[in-house]
Amino acid sequence: MTLLSILALTFGTISGIANLPQWIKIFKRKSAGDISIITYSFLFIGAVIWVFYGFEINDFPIIITNLFGSINIGMVVIGWFLYGKKAKKGEIKLKRK
Repeated sequence: MTLLSILALTFGTISGIANLPQWIKIFKRKSAGDISIITYSFLFIGAVIWVFYGFEINDFPIIITNLFGSINIGMVVIGWFLYGKKAKKGEIKLKRK
């Protein structure tokens, strides 16, 4: 492994788990109404395509980093489907004093 491959793997993995706090917050709050599903859908599709490309060219850093990314982005998308629609339909009501 070259230095560039090691750097790509390290920082790619960090980038791949960058959405971890977002999906944890979605599942803790049980709310994802403020998430753009279109943006995260494109990010998810792109990450999955990169995983397949990594397998095609047999490139471990591309496979690992985008696998982490697709899992984390996928969790945001799942969270939106579970909790995003509720917030948009007004099912989550604010408590009044």
